[in-house]
Amino acid sequence: MLAVYGVMIIVIFLLLIWSKKVSVMVALVMIPVLVGLTAGFAVADIGSFALGGIRQVAPTAVMLMFAVLYFSVMLDSGLFDPVIKKVLQLVKGDPVKVATGTALLTMLVHLDGDGTATFMIVISAFLPVYQALKMSKLVLAGIVALSVGPVHLVPWSGTSARALSVFEASSAEIFIPNLPAIAAGILWVLFVAWYWGRAEKRRLGVADFTYSFGENFTPEERRLRRPGLVGLNAILTTAVIVLLTFEVVPSPVLFVLASLLALQINYPRLQEQKQVLGRHGNNIFMVVSMIFAAGVFSGILTGAGMIEAMATSLIRVVKAENSGLLVLFTAITSMPASILFTPDAYYFGVLPIIRESAIQLNIDTLQFGRAALLGQMTVGFPLSPLTASTFLLTGMAEVDLADHQKHTFLWAWGTTLVMTLVAVLTGSILL
Repeated sequence: MLAVYGVMIIVIFLLLIWSKKVSVMVALVMIPVLVGLTAGFAVADIGSFALGGIRQVAPTAVMLMFAVLYFSVMLDSGLFDPVIKKVLQLVKGDPVKVATGTALLTMLVHLDGDGTATFMIVISAFLPVYQALKMSKLVLAGIVALSVGPVHLVPWSGTSARALSVFEASSAEIFIPNLPAIAAGILWVLFVAWYWGRAEKRRLGVADFTYSFGENFTPEERRLRRPGLVGLNAILTTAVIVLLTFEVVPSPVLFVLASLLALQINYPRLQEQKQVLGRHGNNIFMVVSMIFAAGVFSGILTGAGMIEAMATSLIRVVKAENSGLLVLFTAITSMPASILFTPDAYYFGVLPIIRESAIQLNIDTLQFGRAALLGQMTVGFPLSPLTASTFLLTGMAEVDLADHQKHTFLWAWGTTLVMTLVAVLTGSILL
């Protein structure tokens, strides 16, 4: 029965946000609370589950709060202005070049495996370009979301680390066999970026750029620019990314220190600091509050045992009807599963059950790790309402989550299907 209540929560949630009947934040909190009460859980228990979820996401919320502040300071001060100017010179107003350039830069930046940093850097750099060319912001969000997917299979990403832990495997056993699939996924994403860019080119044409970057700045934006500090800000940002990549300092602490240092360096006057905080306070609040709401959502689903019950029911159905195609089923459903399961819930809740089923069926268990990584919180995480970085992506790109999902979902699933096909052909997963 718990599985039924879990499915009920997810279905109602998806229907409400896709129909735009209520805000995502309200849906994330109220639906699991109301269904939990209907299922017979005491108010105190639901409160305990929700608090557990909030505690789990608290470090991420702190990190994003100050990470958004940091990159907002960098954007206001003009760190990305030289990059944007160079991009505008190279693309010459051609949306196809802009779209493919967005994909390539996103993949390059995402080699560190950190989606949050990638979204902040790439969106900050390219949003003004898309605005100048009047290109769709959904295209920007979609290309960035798709581009991180195949690259997120690197063994040092958080998602891969979970899979390696569950299967007690080395990166060579999980990652290396998937390399041809990853390459195919990258080519697919570049094709989609080209396709979307061509559609934008048909709609808008190639702009005749007499546009000078910065000519549309407001007086406030001009006052906040610090062209003399671009070099220092670049050094600081590089140091932050290096420290983040090698986990020298916990990421929440790193961004607290870095953001306040950046604020003080660029805007030493108190009035200027208040101005910057006022400009970005609303965006910071929306991102952080959404994270805590998602914590309530996942906390109740997990604490009430609904996640485990849904996973058990799913595996029973698969074993009974499709035991010979269990690996393929795992791969094909891995991307949509990102909408339903948090990475911890899937990799530590669902995958162990799948692994046990594989052992009973005498199937090589490592295949399931490779199959799951073809979509579950790799390709799928930039569309999932259960990951904080999704809200950062949509917030910075200034698009609605439901619109982003409708625009990108099938193309993202296409990435997983292409990688699955290549994984089957190259023997990474066997039927």
